[in-house]
Amino acid sequence: LFASLVLAQRGYMPIMLERGLDVDNRTKDIDNFWVDRKFKNNSNVQFGEGGAGTFSDGKLTTGINSVFCKTVLETFVKFGAPEEILYTSKPHIGTDNLVNILRNIREYILANGGTFLFNRKFVDFETVNNQISKVYVLDVSDSSNKILEIETDTVILAIGHSSRDTFYKLYENGIHIEPKNFSVGVRIEHLQEMINTAQYGSVTKLKLPPADYKLAYHNNETGRSCYTFCMCPGGTVMASSSDENTIVTNGMSKFLRDGVNANSAVLVNVTPSDFPSSNVLAGIDFQKDLEEKAFALGGYNYFAPVQRFEDFLHNVPSDHFGVVKPTYLPGVTFADLNTILPSFVSDTLKQGISFFGSKLAGFDNPDSILTGVETRSSSPVRIVRDSSFSSNVYGLFPCGEGAGYAGGIMTAAIDGIKCAQSSMK
Repeated sequence: LFASLVLAQRGYMPIMLERGLDVDNRTKDIDNFWVDRKFKNNSNVQFGEGGAGTFSDGKLTTGINSVFCKTVLETFVKFGAPEEILYTSKPHIGTDNLVNILRNIREYILANGGTFLFNRKFVDFETVNNQISKVYVLDVSDSSNKILEIETDTVILAIGHSSRDTFYKLYENGIHIEPKNFSVGVRIEHLQEMINTAQYGSVTKLKLPPADYKLAYHNNETGRSCYTFCMCPGGTVMASSSDENTIVTNGMSKFLRDGVNANSAVLVNVTPSDFPSSNVLAGIDFQKDLEEKAFALGGYNYFAPVQRFEDFLHNVPSDHFGVVKPTYLPGVTFADLNTILPSFVSDTLKQGISFFGSKLAGFDNPDSILTGVETRSSSPVRIVRDSSFSSNVYGLFPCGEGAGYAGGIMTAAIDGIKCAQSSMK
């Protein structure tokens, strides 16, 4: 979106291809999935206008130091974000605000000559003398399988980390892709009140926001690390599948962060050496295998498998909830997550969560709820690009989180700006 925005601002007329739907219709499809389990392959939490970031906490924090950080924040404010994101230390927008902001960005791009093609999936491309010359686009709105051909010498490939079919096609066509480290794990839920007390204490006259945390653990003997990621104060755990018959979890908060529970991913690092196959795309197969096992463990009905932390420690399925109740929709099933997680993941999670309890009082509460599985924190591959941001096919610019060059909304937006500038050069 930021790549298209920059191009539109400079007088170009970008064509945005989006395999999913616009944010309003996409929201309806996601609600139907969460309530009635009516899953849509191309319109879900991963696919659709704004990508996976639309349905998140809308965090705008980043560890990078870039002149474009301010640009991104000011752009969000211009299109409807609260002005406080310009000066708060941990800015966030919230899903409820993001929906409106994305619509406003789209309308600006349209008013300045851009085009949005929803329900249109990039499926193939042609080259002339190793320069991209044409892309083929599938209409996924019905079963007609209509193919649209677009002649172009410039493609910004911002496909997100869940476009597995696109990764396979790119690899088949000779695009240089390399495996990289990523992480898998679970979502953990606590009472937000408990997190507030642990961080602020029980007595204060200050009106403080819902507390957050960021924790990490490293086992020197195994070399494994465990860390919290995408912490959502006052949020919910989401059903985030992008393939049929799989379970994928993520976290989401609205701007006010006023829900009863806090949640975050608790993840363990995975490296290419963990796979029996040397295939470049083996990490994708590893993710999908976990997601399919979680679907089966949950009861083959899009219910997620859940377990109290105390029961997870003892390798037994839970049979009741304590003080913490799960927020995941459409529903949950008591299970033993140890039966589907690789032992190096489950063992490190047990060590890490117990260690976190020594740093944040109550984190290892026996009633903490673990929901499986979290597999999409980052892309398991990187699409190789040179100093001009081009892949080995000239004019094809890998961009953002799916290409392996971003890790959140801010870095994805900044990478989009850079790719747009490079393509204009």
